[in-house]
Amino acid sequence: MKNILIEDIPKHLGKEIVLNVWVYNFRSSGKIYFLQLRDGTGHIQGVISKSDVSPNTWQVCEKLTIESSLQVTGILKEEKRSPSGFELEIKDLKIFQIAEDYPIAKKEHGVDFLLDHRHLWLRSERQASILKIRDEIIWLMRDFFRKNKFILTDTPILTPTSCEGTTTLFSTDYFDEKAYLSQSGQLYLEALAMSLGRVYDFGPTFRAEKSKTRRHMMEFWMLDAEAAFMQHEDNLKLQEDLVVFVVNNILKNKKEELRILGRDLKFLKKVTPPFPRLKYKEAIEKLKSLGSDIKYGDDLGADDETRLTKEFDKPVFVTHYPAKIKAFYMQPDPDNKEFVLCDDLLAPEGYGEIIGGSERIWDINILENRIKEHKLPIKDFAWYLDLRRYGSVPHSGFGIGLERTVAWLCGLDHVRETIPFPRLLNRLRP
Repeated sequence: MKNILIEDIPKHLGKEIVLNVWVYNFRSSGKIYFLQLRDGTGHIQGVISKSDVSPNTWQVCEKLTIESSLQVTGILKEEKRSPSGFELEIKDLKIFQIAEDYPIAKKEHGVDFLLDHRHLWLRSERQASILKIRDEIIWLMRDFFRKNKFILTDTPILTPTSCEGTTTLFSTDYFDEKAYLSQSGQLYLEALAMSLGRVYDFGPTFRAEKSKTRRHMMEFWMLDAEAAFMQHEDNLKLQEDLVVFVVNNILKNKKEELRILGRDLKFLKKVTPPFPRLKYKEAIEKLKSLGSDIKYGDDLGADDETRLTKEFDKPVFVTHYPAKIKAFYMQPDPDNKEFVLCDDLLAPEGYGEIIGGSERIWDINILENRIKEHKLPIKDFAWYLDLRRYGSVPHSGFGIGLERTVAWLCGLDHVRETIPFPRLLNRLRP
């Protein structure tokens, strides 16, 4: 008989089925065992009556422990009192392995304990739900970009220099020279956009930031997108469309996982276009009126982003930052060269920046001057300058952080739960 997945059981009502499962909980009345079973795709209750199975099968039941793995055979019945709507009347079971005493109990555990046992904590219903939503977000992003004629490309993880400054780079030996773990594939995507028009990459990025905030990790996943002939306004529209597409489909496709997480959906349901916009100067004035001690020329910190986003019930764009506090490659505002055509998209409910983007400088003279102003080694950017020598065009792009997006949509307090094995300032294991 073919094994089936728990998520497919509605097709087999009234039939005998075989499941490969783990026991995540159980109880016994002496003559009946109630087994809570999972297989990664769902959960179901299995019931074993002593009078309905062989003595050997009953003896096996009495050996079961939390997280034991087994194969069960039984009749699938409808049970409205069950969360799944079904119940399995078990006739036989075979043991793969009887688990040792499981270290994660029903009692409360501290975060450090749970992170030390992250390889086991991932089995909980809550953590599995987060990872399923993460998976859905990834596929939705890919779907969105395919529908918008973007081509998935790959950019290097080992790079000779940085696009975001050199103070937060992880370095490594690369034979006879130094290399760095990528902070972003953006510069390489700009080259690819000059070939393919519209491109994106999706992969791990690394920031050696000595930060312990709830929004930061040393290793995280980011999607970078870049498009030739796309300017500032179209860039904002693309970001807005992406976020709306992802949120709408998460609400539609992941109702059960959001329920398990206890996510309040009222804010997510308000994520509709257009998103409010503030220029940097307006954002600074608003923050001061809200009690922040931020000064003009300061970048927005996490507390400022939180304070600002609590004033809105949907994501908000902050645009036109001073050129002095932004990356060297951002296009100056034609109306005021003190500012650049850039944006940060801040998620509501205090989740802060999830997207950073800009129109890119496409004039070689302006770009050379900016590289010198930032005291960057011009030889390392010779190939990047070539893009402005041979058929340069206006172009724009952005990067969206996967873990911050997951944290926002799931309503999580910290990004450490958004990735299977978080790399934090004080944590490299497991």
